[in-house]
Amino acid sequence: MLLDQETENEVVHELCQLLGRAILPVSRFDRPGAAADGYGTAFFYSELVGSTDDGDVVHEWLLTADACAGAPYGEIGLRPSVTEPAGVASDAILLPDFAGQWLHLPEVGLAAMPTGGLHGHAEDRGWHWRTQQVTEAVAAGADAVARVGAEPGSAFVLALGVAEDGSRPLEAVVERVARVGDDVCVTTELPTGYVGAPAFAVEAAPGGELALRCLGLVLPGADGGHPVATFDRIQSALTAAIAGYR
Repeated sequence: MLLDQETENEVVHELCQLLGRAILPVSRFDRPGAAADGYGTAFFYSELVGSTDDGDVVHEWLLTADACAGAPYGEIGLRPSVTEPAGVASDAILLPDFAGQWLHLPEVGLAAMPTGGLHGHAEDRGWHWRTQQVTEAVAAGADAVARVGAEPGSAFVLALGVAEDGSRPLEAVVERVARVGDDVCVTTELPTGYVGAPAFAVEAAPGGELALRCLGLVLPGADGGHPVATFDRIQSALTAAIAGYR
């Protein structure tokens, strides 16, 4: 769906309010103290995997592009807005064997980290996470993905860019998304730090209002744009990968 500029601005504002605390900066490097040789964005995703007498069972992941998660060392940045109490958490979590922390699904371009270790890290250090998540209700299903056609529509990428001073500001940009062959693609080249970020579109809900849908995550650039690992593929790949553990 192609929106007018005023509506696009409204969606950007709503997106930052609803999911601004769902994203984290990631960087990779060869050894501690070395300059980062790659930057990306990761985001929290939660899925309902069952229910018990005590309530629903929800599985939470940190998702990013596989290209962001293949280094010997990596760092997950801790934005002040996603931790509490204020001033207790450090600026980042340094992870040796960074590649080993993730479930790698290269056929989709995805890396997924179960968040139990992240919550344990916080508990051990006297703070806890204060995040938002992309949920199954927001994730675009196969039908919504199939409705993305060759005509460009409005797309919204929520990411942590890389400023000249090395800081990672929250950025929400309006782009265009279209189907190119079998892939859904953001049609322009995105700034440094955007790989792994969630990409969103909107569609008309039954009542006529606009419904926000997360199409998937941004993959490394190709041919002047960026393929998107769509959520129908992400969900299928995650289900298949952990089928024996549920």
